[in-house]
Amino acid sequence: MREFKRTDRVADQLQQELAVLIQREVKDPRLGMITVSGVTVSRDLGYADVYVTLLGENDAARIKDNLKVLKRAAGFLRTQIARRIKLRHVPELRFHYDESVVRGQQLSSLIEEAVASDRARQNEGGSTDDGNDEGSH
Repeated sequence: MREFKRTDRVADQLQQELAVLIQREVKDPRLGMITVSGVTVSRDLGYADVYVTLLGENDAARIKDNLKVLKRAAGFLRTQIARRIKLRHVPELRFHYDESVVRGQQLSSLIEEAVASDRARQNEGGSTDDGNDEGSH
């Protein structure tokens, strides 16, 4: 079990360092406001999957451009991490777009819509009937 705890510690350290490095050191104008939402490290510490989210409007082209910039900066980022974290071997960085935040926002807005329409229905009819009238269209 000790091995998994080590990978978790390395992943946490990588996440903290990458968040700072991407914000302060990567000087590419195409790079938007990026947040490192998570890092998972392989058991042999050979690879680190870095999950990022983007602030603002996220279309497929913008996501692709930002991931391309990060992929190009991966060597630089590894070098900087090697200077900051004492590891025999710094994992190879693989960047991925984290859709969980966007999915969570979509689900939240759907829930808010459902609650609002339910309140509106209750206010209009004054009834507390929870039955569905979907079959009576």
